[in-house]
Amino acid sequence: MAEDILLYTNPMSRGRMARWMLEEVGRPYRVEVLDYGTTMKAPAYLAVNPMGKVPAIVHDGAVVTEAAAICAYLADAFPEAGLVPAAGPARAAYFRWLFFAAGPLEAAVTNRALQVDVPADKSAFVGYGSFGRVMDVLEQAVSRADYVAGDRFSAADVYVGSHIGYGLHFGSMERRPAFERYDERLASRPAFQRAAEADDRLMAEAPGGAA
Repeated sequence: MAEDILLYTNPMSRGRMARWMLEEVGRPYRVEVLDYGTTMKAPAYLAVNPMGKVPAIVHDGAVVTEAAAICAYLADAFPEAGLVPAAGPARAAYFRWLFFAAGPLEAAVTNRALQVDVPADKSAFVGYGSFGRVMDVLEQAVSRADYVAGDRFSAADVYVGSHIGYGLHFGSMERRPAFERYDERLASRPAFQRAAEADDRLMAEAPGGAA
């Protein structure tokens, strides 16, 4: 089928973001679950994503990798889902916060988790300044309205919201009331719940998974 979508993923990965986005789009898709160190590094998958990581999607013969790119691509490919704001301030905010999360936010959270301390006089080199500054800016972003691009949910919320949800769950982000309210709002979405249930089920079915 011309619009068949294949998702390469693992339930313990950023592939959860891509599945959530696919559920929001509402188009049929197939799933291929890959294992770290084996099928994810096998020649067949490296031909799809030479980085040997997930997620990746294949749509109409085109490969898209990187979770933020997958969210943006699917929103554009299926405009009827209404996940891209119209031109204007909302669309500007959409791109701003989508790429803020893919850049400064992810870098700051990763460095903190790895206990990488950036000297104050070298903060300009890392592109995010400091972890505290990133948290303050993110808090402002999710406090202005119900969603990061305004009053309507968009693909940017899938990506930003996933980072906040993971950060709160794993303790890699500060538990601020604004983050918790935003996370609760997104977790109530049917598409989020369908995606989470599917990935949780895969985890439970895996060898050594939860009962």
